[in-house]
Amino acid sequence: MADTAPANPDDNPAPVTENLARDKTGGSARFSPRGVPVITGINRVGLLALYMKEVRRFLKVQTQTIWAPAFTTLLFLVIFTVALGRGGREVLGVPFASFVAPGLIVMGMMQNAFANSSFSLLSGKMQGTIIDLLMPPLSPGELMSGILAAAMTRAIAVGCTVALAMALWPSVSLAVAHVWAVLLFGLMGALMLALLGLATSVWAEKFDHNAAITNFIIAPLSLLSGTFYVIDNLDPAFQWVSRANPFFYVISGFRYGFLGESDIGNAAAVVAAGGGLLLLNVILAAAVYALLRSGWKLKS
Repeated sequence: MADTAPANPDDNPAPVTENLARDKTGGSARFSPRGVPVITGINRVGLLALYMKEVRRFLKVQTQTIWAPAFTTLLFLVIFTVALGRGGREVLGVPFASFVAPGLIVMGMMQNAFANSSFSLLSGKMQGTIIDLLMPPLSPGELMSGILAAAMTRAIAVGCTVALAMALWPSVSLAVAHVWAVLLFGLMGALMLALLGLATSVWAEKFDHNAAITNFIIAPLSLLSGTFYVIDNLDPAFQWVSRANPFFYVISGFRYGFLGESDIGNAAAVVAAGGGLLLLNVILAAAVYALLRSGWKLKS
């Protein structure tokens, strides 16, 4: 009868569930069972990494993303001050340049928040790198939060740069009357456009789609929002159109923070407008979250 060699323990490895990683002290550490998530709660490391990636992306070309918008906005101030601000013209009791400056600041913030978030997912779809955003262990809420936070960071950077440049312009006063209004309407306006930009980034399939939203929706709403005038000078029908424009409340509320006066109405009306913008942003955030969670035009 043939001899049988003793069984080699290495030939019969233990089951995976019993294959424990031994530490130096003789203890053991088990891997999480299959299907049980390792990361619980908020993935702070992944969220921070996404935020830093988005911030570094626009800082790498800051001449285009921060300084150029600030210069363009300053040109608006120069042109409209020369054209409409001659002869000591005053609006809401202040020189025309001081009246128009806050609106230009927040308009630049909103437009750049939209530009940043609308590029994030669209560039990945166009370059074939969208998988880099979808594969990491980030929930739809974390993905949305990272992109929105970076867009608002760019908006704040542009707003501070524009404000600094305008503060050096003659006849412009940027004395703050109500800090809460500056912060509330500045942040709400930037968040609103960041949400719209992210929704556009999900929907768009090429850069032409993004440009169409910018040129035919964002730009008209910005320029026809009372940035350069008070709506009391308009025909009643156009006043109604202006009041249906959410950009009007952002710009007028932001201006109220500097001047203490606004064509929205008294302080109670300004507070109500801020609450309305907050509610609008909550609705937009819920809609964008649903889009990201569904994977529409991202995972197909």
